Amino acid sequence: MSIDFDLDEHGIAVITINRPDKLNAMDAEHYAGLTAAWIRVRDDDDVRVAIVTGAGEKAFTVGADIKTFLRAKVPMADIWKTQNDMLLNRGIEVWKPVIAAINGFALGGGVTLMLATDIRVACADATFNLAEVKRGVLAANGGTQRLIQQLPYAIAMELLLTGDTITAAQAERWGLINQIVPTAADVLPAAMAYARRIAENAPLSVQATKELAIRSRDLPLASGIRMEMLSARMLTFTEDAAEGAAAFSEKRKPQFKGK
Repeated sequence: MSIDFDLDEHGIAVITINRPDKLNAMDAEHYAGLTAAWIRVRDDDDVRVAIVTGAGEKAFTVGADIKTFLRAKVPMADIWKTQNDMLLNRGIEVWKPVIAAINGFALGGGVTLMLATDIRVACADATFNLAEVKRGVLAANGGTQRLIQQLPYAIAMELLLTGDTITAAQAERWGLINQIVPTAADVLPAAMAYARRIAENAPLSVQATKELAIRSRDLPLASGIRMEMLSARMLTFTEDAAEGAAAFSEKRKPQFKGK
């Protein structure tokens, strides 16, 4: 039982929530391991793209281990320790693309984790829900915030307020996931195909693009365009920009280094 981290020669990191006997439910130890994984993705320049998935063929993750967390007594002071144990869905800033490889149940915290990723692949029998209201709590770590940004209002409210389960087909129809593949075994290869295409691009350009796109949701258009102009100008001074131009002129594949 662990959070596994594997990095290949292409700069693709695969983070696996490895607790299949508990449907990859996460206790405090697993959440701490996931925090460490996101910090490495953020800070390790060798990482270009990350994939997050669950071990086995039943579940991506069903989120927090209810037996561990629902009855846990949390000191009130912890509410204001906003930078403790940062997760992708809790607000850590990771500008490298993250792909969710959803190989089964994505429930509760599994959905809030998915909502914080950039590209999502799911198997045909994957199911999704935010059922916290059925247990007297709410979809924290961004559930009430991101779902309303990513879905039409009425659909988001239906999911949040009923806690009902939806299928992969419904999730794809509503734009929550990018691709459905036949089985759980097909999910990681499909996610890797996305990751390799992204990893071939200039890392600094990819990260700047993700940051600008995400920040645009909170900025007036004029401010966003100004940030875009400044970022575009800075990128022209990078070694990768020079390599991109040279490769285009020489009709060859560019070798980007993230510099």
